[in-house]
Amino acid sequence: MEAGSLTVVGTGIQLVGQITLAAKAWIEQADKVLFAVADPVTAKWLRSLNETAQALAYNTDNQRRRETYGEMVEQILAEVRQGLNVCAVFYGHPGIFADPAHRAIRQARCEGFRAKMLPGISAADCLFADLGLDPGRNGCQSFEATDFLIRQRKFDPTSALILWQIAMVGNLGFYQQGGNLPGLGVLAEVLEKYYGRDHEVIIYEAAVYHPVCEPMIKPMPMFKLAETRVSEVSTLYIPPKAPAPVDAEMMVRLGISVTQ
Repeated sequence: MEAGSLTVVGTGIQLVGQITLAAKAWIEQADKVLFAVADPVTAKWLRSLNETAQALAYNTDNQRRRETYGEMVEQILAEVRQGLNVCAVFYGHPGIFADPAHRAIRQARCEGFRAKMLPGISAADCLFADLGLDPGRNGCQSFEATDFLIRQRKFDPTSALILWQIAMVGNLGFYQQGGNLPGLGVLAEVLEKYYGRDHEVIIYEAAVYHPVCEPMIKPMPMFKLAETRVSEVSTLYIPPKAPAPVDAEMMVRLGISVTQ
């Protein structure tokens, strides 16, 4: 293996309180820390743990997010190639909606460096807790909103459905606050075909500054979705339309009583 290594960690969603002990230890012992986090307080805290901590450049002038992500990967790898043990820190879970994290690990390994990712707390974990949702009860489907539409993803309306980045539907660039969101209307139109216009859905945003701030949980009928104000961290949760039917023949094969 080449000298130098890469460890990718996450800060969790809530300010400082959701970072794991393992992630904190890697930040403290790294030769170089590079970070992409959501707020200046977390950035300041990271610098208190390791004086080398530096923000990853986030260039919003590119037309495509992927171009910016590529620049971030090169910034990370440049430090690794110098023989440094690098810790790259990302908001939330470092492997969920964190394309540069995965790309950096793949590139580092391709070049012969040691590279790994540590798990973190994601917005999905917060959603399950805040909405009282057990994904093992009725199942749970999860898609990025644009991918859900353009690939015509197959899904089961009798199981919970989570759609991420609903403010970015059809947008391959960067979020524009207060901008027109025609993609949200398209998403609502497609979902109405399966659930009906009166089916209740929830716009969800995890709390970053808990317990000072509470999570945003906004129920509404499906027909109001298109006109609802959302942000770049808004997630759409759609409860099951109805219980899935039980296969009585399969229950018999499995030795399960119908009364159980």
